[in-house]
Parts: sequence; C-alpha cells; structure tokens
Amino acid sequence: MTPLLVVGLGNPGPKYAGTRHNIGFDVADELAGELMSGFSVHKKTNTEVAKPRSFMNLSGGPIKALAQYFHLSAADIIVVHDELELDFGTIKLRQGGGDHGHNGLRSTTKSLGTKDYQRLSVGIGRPPGRMDPASFVLKPWAKQEKAEIPILCADAVEEILRVG
Repeated sequence: MTPLLVVGLGNPGPKYAGTRHNIGFDVADELAGELMSGFSVHKKTNTEVAKPRSFMNLSGGPIKALAQYFHLSAADIIVVHDELELDFGTIKLRQGGGDHGHNGLRSTTKSLGTKDYQRLSVGIGRPPGRMDPASFVLKPWAKQEKAEIPILCADAVEEILRVG
C-alpha cells in the first residue's frame, strides 16, 4: 500500500472556524477521526493527515516540508480544498490540473514545483448576487448548509479512503 499524505486547506484560528474556506480542515478532522476510530494503538495506517498552521495562501511551504519528511512524491499527496466552481455538496477528485484561482493550490503548486498532486475539491457554491468571492469564502455557513457539513465531510472521507 502506497503511503498517502492528505492535507486539508484552511486558515488557522477561531476566527475562521466554521467558514466555507475551512472545509479542507473539516474534512481532515473527519478523516483523522475515522482513521483513529477503527484501529488499535499498534496498527499503523499508510495515511498521514495534516492541517497546515499557516494561512491558506502560504500552505505550499508546509505541504512541501511534510512531503520531504515522509519521502513522498507529489502524486502521493491529496490536497482537500473549497471550490467555488462546484455546487455546494459536490465532491470531485482529480490528479493535477489548474488552480482555478485558488491561492492555496497556487502556493502548493509553486512549492512542490509541479501540478502533479491530487486535489479533492469540495463544492461550496457561488456567492449570491454580486458578493465578492473572497468575502463569501470567509463567511460562516448558512444554517441549512451547516446542517449538511457532517454528511459532506463523511462523503469526502469516503472518496479519500477509496484512493488510500
């Protein structure tokens, strides 16, 4: 079984908890809980889960450092991130590709020196009306969306476990 590094993107601190931009952190938390719940202390998994302590736009450096520490190639990394271009609740796993204007992906690509890592895009939908996308991603979830986050995170974890 090939080792895998799953990195949830988000911003650190309570100010950003519960926002759309931190769905990567939420999925990472769910995955860590899932991996720990079914295993004894003596059983190891080949999946490492991380949440960089840097801000989203600077997450590439910590991801590169983790890849080097665990001796992993870019192809062995899954970056979990929010995606404006997907409807809320849609999950899409892809290998490589563009950053779609996502600064966390841009930083990761720059730091790794390649686009050849996996991305798990978690759809957060488009901002309403003419709302600035940067403002939208930093807003807390709407009440109805918030109720669906546990299911969305569980679905994302299921997708990751299929790969790993």
